[in-house]
Amino acid sequence: MVFVKTREGETIEDVLRRFKRDVLRSGIVKEVRRRQEHTPPSVLKKLKQKEAERKLRRKLNRSR
Repeated sequence: MVFVKTREGETIEDVLRRFKRDVLRSGIVKEVRRRQEHTPPSVLKKLKQKEAERKLRRKLNRSR
């Protein structure tokens, strides 16, 4: 759960901006989107494999 305390003299727009940033950082939006529809295990396995390959390529490119 994300909580944002208002600071003295802070506008509501600033508080809302900080709240939105904290929600994005915590991954709540990503989790909600993931839970909106069922994905079969086979698709999850493919996505996981693609992500692992992508991370490996990035790691190799950075080490050059």
